[in-house]
Amino acid sequence: MNIPFNRPYLTGHELEYIAQAHANGQLSGDGAFTRRCHVWLEQRTGARKALLTHSCTAALEMAAILLDLQPGDEVIMPSFTFVTTANAFVLRGAVPVFVDIRPDTLNIDESLIEQAITPRTRAVCVVHYAGVACEMDTIMAIAAKHGLKVVEDAAQGIFSTYKGRELGSIGDLAALSFHETKNVISGEGGALLINDQDLVERAEVIREKGTNRSKFFRGHVDKYTWVDIGSSYLPSELIAAFLAAQLEEASAITGRRLAIWNRYHEWAAALESGGRLRRPIIPTECAHNAHMYYLLLGNLADRTHFIDAMKAAGIGTVFHYIPLHSSPAGQRYARTNGTLHHTDATSDRLVRLPLWIGLEDHQDHVMQVARDILIKSMES
Repeated sequence: MNIPFNRPYLTGHELEYIAQAHANGQLSGDGAFTRRCHVWLEQRTGARKALLTHSCTAALEMAAILLDLQPGDEVIMPSFTFVTTANAFVLRGAVPVFVDIRPDTLNIDESLIEQAITPRTRAVCVVHYAGVACEMDTIMAIAAKHGLKVVEDAAQGIFSTYKGRELGSIGDLAALSFHETKNVISGEGGALLINDQDLVERAEVIREKGTNRSKFFRGHVDKYTWVDIGSSYLPSELIAAFLAAQLEEASAITGRRLAIWNRYHEWAAALESGGRLRRPIIPTECAHNAHMYYLLLGNLADRTHFIDAMKAAGIGTVFHYIPLHSSPAGQRYARTNGTLHHTDATSDRLVRLPLWIGLEDHQDHVMQVARDILIKSMES
C-alpha cells in the first residue's frame, strides 16, 4: 500500500470550466472566471478587494511593494515560516526581524512584537500556521499604537476565522495560496486581499506591470500607460477556471478535511495522555480549516525514526520548516530579536500526517501504523 502525503483533489468541473474559458476566447488573465473568483473571495472574506495572482509568493511581493519599503526598513515576522514570507520583503531591501513563536499555536508570539520594534520598523507580517489564527486583536493594537502596517500571510488560512472574522480580512493586506497542497487549489496560484481602501488602485497598477490598464478598461482613461513599478502578477484564465470549480465546492471540501482532522485528533488523545506526543492546540476564539494535522514528538531523533518507519510502511509523512534564522540567506539578510527557543524546538519535533480528500478510505491504516511505531519506539 502506498499512501502519499498529499493527493490533489478534483471536484469534477475543472476541465469543463477550462474548456469554457477557451471557448470564451480569452486564455490570458482577468477574464470571466477571474472576475468570478474575485467576487467569490470578496464576498466570503469581506476584503475590500481580492486580486488573483500566479502564486502566494506574488501576492506577498505585491504587498511588499504596496508598503513602500525602503532599504534598511524592518518587518517583524516569525522565523518558523516558508522562505517567501521573508524573501518578498528582502527583495525590496527590507530586513526581516525574527521573533519567537508561541509554544501552543506555533504562531508569532504577540508578546514579543513590541520589544522588537525600532525606528526602522514599518510592518508586522503574521503567519497563520496550520490555518489557526494569530492573536490578531493584540497585534492590530500594537500596530496601531506604533503606526505600522499588518500583512497576513494566510497561505494556510483560507476559510479559517478569528473571533468570527475570516483570516485575510483583518490586516491591511493578506496573501492566500492555492498551491496543490492547500485546501482549495489551482496547481499554483494565489490571491492578494486588500483591506485598506487607499491601497486598492495602486495594487491594480502593480499587478498589471505598473500600468493603469484597469482604469482604461473601466473607461476612466482613454489609453493606458506605464505609471508605477510593477510586474506581471496575473494568473492565466485557465488557472482561474480551475480555481472557480474548487471555490464552488469550498464548504464541502472544508467539511471533509475537518472530519479527517477530527478523527486524527481523537485518535491521538490517548497517545498524548501517555506522553508520546503533543497534539495541535486550537484556541477557543479560533475556527480552523483543517489545513494540516501535525504531531509534536519528543525530539529530532524520535521524529526522524517516525518518518523513516512510516515511509518503510508506504505512508508519506513530512517535517516542516527549517527556521529561516538558521538558513544561509536568513543569516545574511535578516536578524533575530531575542532567543528563538520554541522555533528551534518545534522545527526538530514536528511531523505532518497525510491529509487529503479521499484519505478517509485509508485513515484507519495510517493511524494503526503510526500508533504501532510510536508505542514501539517508546518501549525500545
